[in-house]
Amino acid sequence: MATTVNGAFNEFMGKNVNLDPNKTKRARKSRDNLIDNIHGLNSDSNFFNLYSDIDISFGSFARRTKIRPLNDIDNMIGINADGSSYYENLNEVKIYVHDSNSPQYNCCNNNSNVLNSTKVINKFITGLKNINDYKHAETHKNEAAATLQLKSYEWNFDIVPCFMTKTDSYDRSYYLIPDGKGNWQKTDPRKDRVRVTSLNQKHSGKLLDTIRLVKYWNVRPTMPSVPSYALECLLLEYYDIRDETSDYIDLRFKDLLLFISNNIWNPIYDPKEIQGDLNTLTYDEKLKISNRANNDYDKACEAVKEETENKDHEKSIKKWGEILGSEFPKYG
Repeated sequence: MATTVNGAFNEFMGKNVNLDPNKTKRARKSRDNLIDNIHGLNSDSNFFNLYSDIDISFGSFARRTKIRPLNDIDNMIGINADGSSYYENLNEVKIYVHDSNSPQYNCCNNNSNVLNSTKVINKFITGLKNINDYKHAETHKNEAAATLQLKSYEWNFDIVPCFMTKTDSYDRSYYLIPDGKGNWQKTDPRKDRVRVTSLNQKHSGKLLDTIRLVKYWNVRPTMPSVPSYALECLLLEYYDIRDETSDYIDLRFKDLLLFISNNIWNPIYDPKEIQGDLNTLTYDEKLKISNRANNDYDKACEAVKEETENKDHEKSIKKWGEILGSEFPKYG
C-alpha cells in the first residue's frame, strides 16, 4: 500500500523487480566458491589446463540488470590454449589442437585435431558432478554451456568454457565460446560491462533500475517479449544519445515506452560488433510490441497528469497498475 506515486514505485521495485540484496550477496559468494572448486579440477592431469586470468562473469546478473527471480548465474571459465590455434570462416570458428595436449585432443572430432565444443562441455559436466554441494550437472538447453544445479539454493550456474584470442591487427582480442553446434563463436562480455557501467555513470546511477523496470514490463503476458539482451541493447542506445534523464523512474519509464514503440522496428546492432542485428522479431511480434508500448505510453501520460496536474495520487497509482499489473501497490 502506498499514498504517493514515488512511494508506490519504491515499494514495487524493492519487492517485485530488484533482486533481494541479501540473496545477491549469497549468490556472489556461492559463485566465487564454485569457481574455486572448478579450478581445483586443475589437479587432475586428465582435465584441461585452466586459465583463471580470463575467467569472467557475464549476463544480466554480472551487469546488474537482472530482475527477479534470480534463477541463473553465468560464468566463463578460461582454458589455456597450450599451443592450439583458431581459424574463422564466415563467422564459423574452429579451434585446432596441438597433438601433445591430450585433454584437449581427446575432445576433438573423430580422426581430426578440431576441438569439439560439445565434448569440452561434457568434460566439464563430468568434472562438475564430483564437486560437493551440487546435485545435478547437465548440458544447457542451448547446448552452449554446462548447467549446474545447487543443493541449497534456487539458482543454477551456467558454466561456459572459453579461450582468449591474441590481439589482432585492430588491437582487439575475443573470447571463444561454444556455439551450440560443436564449433566456437566470438564474444566479448567486457564490452557489455564497460558500456553499461559508463552509461550508468553518465546518467548518475539512474540507468540500472530503469532497465530492470522495463525488463519486468517486457515479460508480462500482454505481448510477445523482446529477447532480454536485445532489449537491453535497445535501451542503451536510448541512453547513449541523451545527456540528461529524469530523477523520477516513472518519467524515465514513460519516455522509454515511447522509444520502444517507435524503435522496435529498427535493427538493434550488437555493441560488440560481432553478431550484427540482434532484432530477430517477426513483423507481427514487432507490431504487437509497438502497439502495447504505445498504449502503455498513453496510460503513463495519463498517470503523470493525474499526479502532477490533478494531484490525485490514487488515480495515478491505479493507472500505473494497469501498465505494470496486479503486483503494483494499491493506494492506501
